[in-house]
Amino acid sequence: MARRQSSAPPEDTTPYTENIVDIDVTSEMEGSFLEYAYSVIYSRALPDARDGLKPVQRRILYMMSDMGLRPDRGHVKSARVVGEVMGKLHPHGDTAIYDAMVRMAQDFSLRLPLIDGHGNFGSLDDGPAAPRYTEARLAAAALTLTNHLDEDVVDFVPNYDNQLTQPDVLPAAFPNLLVNGATGIAVGMATNMAPHNLVEVISAARHLIAHPDATLDDIMRFVPGPDLPSGGRIVGLDGIRDAYATGRGSFKTRAKVEVEQLSARRTGLVVTELPYMVGPEKVIEKIKDAVNAKKLTGISDIVDLTDRKHGLRLVIELKNGFNPNAVLQQLYRYSPMEDSFGINNVTLVDGQPQTLGLVQLLTVYVNHRIDVVRRRTVFRLGKKKDRLHLVEGLLIAIVDIDEVIQIIRSSDEAAAARARLMSIYDLTEIQANYILELRLRQLTKYSRIELEKEQDELRREIAELEAILGSEERLRTLVSDELGEIAEEHGTPRRTVLLESEAVAPTVAADLALAAGKKGKAAPLALEIADDPCWAILTTSGQVARTSNQEPLAEAGPRAKHDVFTSVVKTSARGEIAAVTSLGRMLRLQVMDMPVLPPMSGLPNLAGGVPAKDFLTLLKGETLVAFVPLDEVLAIGTSQGVVKRVQPDYPLNREDWEVIALKDKDFVVNVVPAGADDAELVFVTSQAQLLKFGAAGVRPQGRTAGGMAGIKLAAGDRVLFFGAVQPQDEAAVVVTIAGTTGALPGTAPGTAKVTAFSEYPVKGRATAGVRAHRFLKGEDTLLLAWAGHGPAKAASAAGVARSLPQEHGRRDGSGVPLSQPVDVVGPAMAWADPAQTA
Repeated sequence: MARRQSSAPPEDTTPYTENIVDIDVTSEMEGSFLEYAYSVIYSRALPDARDGLKPVQRRILYMMSDMGLRPDRGHVKSARVVGEVMGKLHPHGDTAIYDAMVRMAQDFSLRLPLIDGHGNFGSLDDGPAAPRYTEARLAAAALTLTNHLDEDVVDFVPNYDNQLTQPDVLPAAFPNLLVNGATGIAVGMATNMAPHNLVEVISAARHLIAHPDATLDDIMRFVPGPDLPSGGRIVGLDGIRDAYATGRGSFKTRAKVEVEQLSARRTGLVVTELPYMVGPEKVIEKIKDAVNAKKLTGISDIVDLTDRKHGLRLVIELKNGFNPNAVLQQLYRYSPMEDSFGINNVTLVDGQPQTLGLVQLLTVYVNHRIDVVRRRTVFRLGKKKDRLHLVEGLLIAIVDIDEVIQIIRSSDEAAAARARLMSIYDLTEIQANYILELRLRQLTKYSRIELEKEQDELRREIAELEAILGSEERLRTLVSDELGEIAEEHGTPRRTVLLESEAVAPTVAADLALAAGKKGKAAPLALEIADDPCWAILTTSGQVARTSNQEPLAEAGPRAKHDVFTSVVKTSARGEIAAVTSLGRMLRLQVMDMPVLPPMSGLPNLAGGVPAKDFLTLLKGETLVAFVPLDEVLAIGTSQGVVKRVQPDYPLNREDWEVIALKDKDFVVNVVPAGADDAELVFVTSQAQLLKFGAAGVRPQGRTAGGMAGIKLAAGDRVLFFGAVQPQDEAAVVVTIAGTTGALPGTAPGTAKVTAFSEYPVKGRATAGVRAHRFLKGEDTLLLAWAGHGPAKAASAAGVARSLPQEHGRRDGSGVPLSQPVDVVGPAMAWADPAQTA
């Protein structure tokens, strides 16, 4: 077969002129690079300080809101969202859009996730499924970022092809940048911002709204430090303060680890929280590498028991003979169980990248939110005025609606009808057009009474909106109130514990030397904290913490929840104290293991404290009663009236033991130091019987003894309070609060009485004592009782101070009615200086 001949294309003979332009390569490269750098900084990598979002994140949320993907509607495929965003607003790769979308759905990346994901959105060790498999919709918190976009609250700008518009910034009803943090790498700069607790950040913002000249110290009372999604511990607060002051700083994050007895002969370290953005597989890999390299010793195995029900749980099994605390220090050094987080608060302010501190970040947000609410109010005011204008015109016409219809019917065209209506009824063109556009069936729902009612309501609303616009104070108050509603609706408790300094353990060598019988003190690690004096604190809500020094706990300053102290022990940072439980167990505590409260200005809010159940291993139904020193004789009182003084001969090789043998259904009410024989022990029962007797009548016993009869109880009676008072204490008082047995807790205030302790006579042990409170009609029990060094104070469960009677009453008299319920009563040291009762 003959081969086909291809014909050559005709030669182009059109004349042309060459135009070669000489361009300096250096200038061209500089200009092109700067243009690229600006694009990355403004349109890709850095978040806006107002809403805390990068452009791709803002476009995703706006498009999902425009698509109607609300929390009360079904999920849609992620690929559909990615396609809508890419086609309409973000002309970049689908991978970049999907990655940003995935991060906003991960609860381990964001403190308050903005997207509700359905499917595999990845983990710290694995990537997400493809967008065709996952589904998404907006989270409830994201709605607060996009609400009111239809009320002209922000400026809209054209999209990439000028066919659509998109918001230049979102209204942002909460400080998203501080709550969720941000990461981004631009050209020549980067940002790395830590997440914070929503309630704390909003509290700081509201304080800044009320006090625009607030200092950093004022703001840090509300925001003591970051609150990471993964929890963990933050060690060292100096770097955080530097970051809050200058916008740059760093801090260490540590895993939450507990020493558990895995078996009768095997101890292990159980990891339940890891540093921010550190996955368990990475930790396991690094630990195995360090063990193989002989950097880590004492570890026999590591098992990942993580599941959906119990969350993260890494069990690190230890070899026999190794100190768990020493092994833990090695793990912090050679594995990601300790990580560093560098804060670099670079963000866009008015289109310019700036490095801002905490106060500046909050100020930018507050100004933005005030502007949003002002523009929303102006928009609503205009809408109300337009509607009022129409209603007033309709009211004029509806009085003579038949004549209005006749005028319209007799007119040749709409323009003539409009002119006649405007002339006869003195209407504006807008009002006349509205009447002409009414359908006949709409006339059935209009009545003069209804229109006048709507007119009055519109005038009231207009007056309210104008008052807001006319008063800067009312406008700022409205913004603050809306922030408070957001905090109440979406706020969650703090997850990350703040530690002022790291608590380190003795070295393995020193522990082995002590185990071999050598005397001496264990050699500390290089990072050992100083043995400074401090206070160990237990609160009414079961929060455990210690102070960084022994300065007085000042009464001044705002109150916060859980700030009422029930037990305060004078100790040192490397000292030991004991905790006594309701089941008569005593647990040895290392003070340096307790979380340290941040530097205090006024009354501490225990932001760095932890619940006792997380700090101690308590049995089912067991509660923590008090902290006590280990070197003093203690007096123990139980609910069945048993009293015991116990000698401090506790075992040195055990961490917990019994200090009293309790009878069935009996429990410890209180434990107090009572080494002096001249001390007076006090029982107060629910039936208002008070017995005080000398401590000398109770001989000290061993820890296994069951005590002796303290107060004789009537049928159905129980001990409400037990304590010790020095007889020479002239300021000692007795506080009793009576109420009704059947009343729900916190519903009936009851009556309170404050009586001088000296008014009560000393009775013999094992007697019924004397009457301490006369019940009024409707009262049948004591709700609270306390005796000790005055003055006495009271508080609600939330830590709000309550008033007690100022005058001392008769010991056999009735109480004074309270205006509000009281949940806690105790000495002034619970609020002020513990030295008063030391």
